[in-house]
Amino acid sequence: MSTPDQSIPTTTREVHLASRPQGAPTPENFRIVETEIPELADGEVLVANSVMSVDPYMRGRMNDVKSYVPPFAIDAPLDGGAVGTVIASRSDDLAVGTSVLHRLGWREHAVLEASSATAVDTSAAADSAYLGVLGMPGITAYAGLLVAGEMREGDTVFVSGAAGAVGSLVGQIARLSGAARVIGSAGSAEKVARLGELGFDAAFDYHDGSVTEQLAAAAPDGIDVYFDNVGGDHLEAAIANLNTDGRVAMCGAIAQYNSTEPPCAPRNLALAIGKRLTLRGFIVGKYADQVREEFQQRMTGWIAADEIRWDETVREGLDAAPQAFMDMLTGANTGKMLVRL
Repeated sequence: MSTPDQSIPTTTREVHLASRPQGAPTPENFRIVETEIPELADGEVLVANSVMSVDPYMRGRMNDVKSYVPPFAIDAPLDGGAVGTVIASRSDDLAVGTSVLHRLGWREHAVLEASSATAVDTSAAADSAYLGVLGMPGITAYAGLLVAGEMREGDTVFVSGAAGAVGSLVGQIARLSGAARVIGSAGSAEKVARLGELGFDAAFDYHDGSVTEQLAAAAPDGIDVYFDNVGGDHLEAAIANLNTDGRVAMCGAIAQYNSTEPPCAPRNLALAIGKRLTLRGFIVGKYADQVREEFQQRMTGWIAADEIRWDETVREGLDAAPQAFMDMLTGANTGKMLVRL
C-alpha cells in the first residue's frame, strides 16, 4: 500500500455533459471542467490516464432514456474505457506503477476502487490494444459473430461498418474461423481498399449506390450471417440477401443514433418469416464471461502469429475528446477511435 507524495497532482480536468444533444452532438453539448482530486479512501487508487476510448454506444447514453446502461448525467463527467498508470494507491492489490484498464475515461486522472480496475501488461501489447483488439471491441466482435450470429464454417458473412473497430475484427475473425466468403461495407474508397488488405473477399462503398444491389453483386449466392453495426438500409439489404435460416447479430445502429425521426427501414421485415431468419440483438455483457477465456487464448494466438491486424485513429489531448467522439459518429475513423492523454 502506498500513499500520494508531493508530486501527485491535486486537480485534474474532465469532460462533462453540458446538455443533451438534439440530433447530432455539437461542441456546446460538452464542457471541460477542472476539478479537485479527492483524497484516497482505503482500497482506492489514483490513475493517470494515458489513453481513452470514444464509442458509438455513448451517443445513446447522452439521451435521457431507459436502456441497458444508465444515461449520462448533465453537469457530470462522462465515462468509458481508459488505460492508465496507478500513481497513488491505498490498496494492497494495485501498487504504484501498475498499468490498469478501467471505466473512468473522459478525464486525465481517475480515483476508483482497486477492485474495479484490471491490471494489464503493456509490455506484451500497447496500452491502446486493451481498448481495441484485446478489449471490448475484440470480444464484441468475437462473441457477436460466433455466439449471437452462430457463424459456422463455410458461411458467407456480411459486415457493415466493416472498417470500424468492431467490424474490421469481425471480418478477420470470420475468415480465421472458416467463413467461405467475407463481405464488408464502408464509407469511402480508402476504407474499402483497407478491407481488401485485411483479407475481406469483397467490399463496397455504400455511397456508390443501392446497398441491396451492391451486396447482391458481392454475394451472388446470398449470405448466411449479417453482423449489423449500422441498421437502416443495411439491415434491409441484408434481409433481402440472406439465405434460408440466415442469422443477424444486431450489434449497433449507428445510422440512426443521431436521428430525430424514426427510420423507415427495414421495410422488408416480412421476408424473415419465409426465410426463417433469426434476428438477435445482443449486448456483449451477456456473452463476455462465456467466451472471455477462449477469446483471449485465440486472439493472443492470432496476434502472435501475425494473422490479425487492427487500425487506430488517434487524437491528442483531452480537449480533442468531444470532437473525436463527434467525428467517430460520422465515420472519420478507420479502426478504433482513441484519444491520447
